Amino acid sequence: MSLERLARELDETARQTGEMAASISYAVNHLGEAAEGDERTREDAIQNIIIALQAQDRIEQRCRNLARAVRDLVASDSAIDHPRFDEIWSNLNLDELAVPELSGIASRVDHGDCEFF
Repeated sequence: MSLERLARELDETARQTGEMAASISYAVNHLGEAAEGDERTREDAIQNIIIALQAQDRIEQRCRNLARAVRDLVASDSAIDHPRFDEIWSNLNLDELAVPELSGIASRVDHGDCEFF
């Protein structure tokens, strides 16, 4: 797996995560709009939430597989630990949930630890 492929796989994982969240948001919105007695709409929305949350297992597995692939790449080539890597990593912020400016809604509401996962 080249680093370019790793980047593509991470992009795909991000896309899947966004799709999962959009499905949950859509379903929650429909739960709020369901008229009293509209049990079918509620059942459909709940089913959509369950299906979307099941995607978390697949996304988690993708992340674990990607992490293993990177570890295997590093183990196979000791020269892969380039000195520039520390500089690249130091410029990344990987704690996005703690930084309100990185999320559209986080800057408008109280934030804290994510409770979905």
